[in-house]
Amino acid sequence: MIIRLLTVLAALPLLATSAPAAEGEAVNPANMSIIETILHGGPLIVFIWVCIVATSIIMVTFIIQLFMTARSQSLAPKPLVSALHESILAGNYQEAWETCRANPKVYIAAVLGGTLERIGRGKDATEVALVELGIKESQALKTRNSYLSVIGVISPMIGLLGTVIGMMGAFSVLGQTGVNDMGALALRIGEVLMATASGLFIAIPAFIFYYFFRNRITAAVVYADSELNQLVEDIPFDEVRGMRIGENFSAGDGLTRGASPASKVSHKVSMQLTTNCPVCQTAIIPGQNPCPGCGTTLDWQQ
Repeated sequence: MIIRLLTVLAALPLLATSAPAAEGEAVNPANMSIIETILHGGPLIVFIWVCIVATSIIMVTFIIQLFMTARSQSLAPKPLVSALHESILAGNYQEAWETCRANPKVYIAAVLGGTLERIGRGKDATEVALVELGIKESQALKTRNSYLSVIGVISPMIGLLGTVIGMMGAFSVLGQTGVNDMGALALRIGEVLMATASGLFIAIPAFIFYYFFRNRITAAVVYADSELNQLVEDIPFDEVRGMRIGENFSAGDGLTRGASPASKVSHKVSMQLTTNCPVCQTAIIPGQNPCPGCGTTLDWQQ
């Protein structure tokens, strides 16, 4: 149907320059193609069909995009989740933030990146950031899906407009010729039915996919939020209080609750990773203690 409508638009310039039918010549709807039927309706009917074709193309575009993005593995890819888990478990929060920054269009990276910037303010502030950013990112997906609902509402209205215009033409023919010219009357009624059917042809799949993607987005967001909560649970908030993650990275005051000012924070680092110091980012050898760059005590994990 869409391909045939696109053919209509492509043929408009050629048909517009073709010779018109002689005045008073009888019109036989059975011998007219869809293109000729649309053109016979006049400029308003042609404009309505242009709107119908454009709406259908937009609908298909949104459907394809949502099929690609509204998935659990698109919102929280397993390789990315694994990399973030290793960085956070090792205490390399700045490294985790940089990983998130390198994947700004991925839901879990966008939410976790902003959340990591607030871990130095404590657990409560971090959890609030997690919820706020999660709502913000999920709303982008829901907004895109809501356009399908808008299309489902608008397309029947466009078809109804074509119906009203077609009925006006049908009554005009009926008033001029009575029931003598049944061919012209049938042609006008055919235009009415085509406009109505086209609007419903777009509205029905638009609403079907709207509800389908609404449930799919909800399930994908729940999965991604579960992964985010597991990542944040591994952060020792008492140890990282005062730390600033992000563009202006800082290790903070380096104190834990109840510790003396001279004590150092113990940062967990994995023995299986060749990594940098989570405080000063100096390259360190697995098992080396303390950090040669800043003197931080490192807690090496197997």
